[in-house]
Amino acid sequence: MIKINHRWLDVSHIQPGIASAESLEILQLLGEDSNVFEYRNFGDFNFDILLRNRVIEAAIALDKSGPEFSTLEESQSNQQYWHLSKDGTFTLQPGILPHAALVDIFMNGRLYAFECGTAIVVTFLKAILDSIGPRNFDYLFSNLFLYDWRPPQNMELNIHKGRDYLPGDCVYFINPDHDETTPEWQGENAILLGNNLFYGHGIGITTSQGIIDELNSNRKPYATISAFLTTHIIFLDSSFYRQFQLNIPRAKPDHCPASLSNCIVSEIGSKIYLS
Repeated sequence: MIKINHRWLDVSHIQPGIASAESLEILQLLGEDSNVFEYRNFGDFNFDILLRNRVIEAAIALDKSGPEFSTLEESQSNQQYWHLSKDGTFTLQPGILPHAALVDIFMNGRLYAFECGTAIVVTFLKAILDSIGPRNFDYLFSNLFLYDWRPPQNMELNIHKGRDYLPGDCVYFINPDHDETTPEWQGENAILLGNNLFYGHGIGITTSQGIIDELNSNRKPYATISAFLTTHIIFLDSSFYRQFQLNIPRAKPDHCPASLSNCIVSEIGSKIYLS
């Protein structure tokens, strides 16, 4: 359920073609969820949807750029931009701007190798960069480093448990019977792209069953417990990054989100309708 400025938003009248398929799916899932998603105004609401779309775009772009899956100790980087320590920590080379080093991963992905936790952090960082611009990104992530699922300073996350998965969320598939000699197959962090498609680094873009099948093919002998999707959900805190958005428009009660730019907004009593 969606509440904007203390009014309920009814998304049942949104027509196909007004927004992207991803935005429509996000809106519909938000509206159908039993939890209340409350926003101060349409600007905050729109930015949340925008950020989710940016995460989806970044995940697809990272998959296309072709970095390899590896353990932390076997990580690889473009040494022009990143210093790589023996434990797999990426730190910026002297004089390199954070946004430039991040973008290089998406431009020259085949020079890189890292595990799935790092891939999620990279995806989230690219979504932030594309939402707030390089200047604000460099300000927030001046001490940028990459190491597994350890978020750098100023990566603000919302973490909860449930099955109210939304496109743009990071979810986790666990593999209880993984082979102990290959701990990298103990599970898979993945970005929900929508329409039951996920991006998991090292596996690629596939369905939830595709990820489960891949994990199940990497279990110990005589394993009996299947891999499965857990209730662990992580997403970026859009309310934090909203303040750094470039050219923030003034929130007006009769303006709908830019991602639904052709919609008509009506207020009837305590409800807001988009059509």
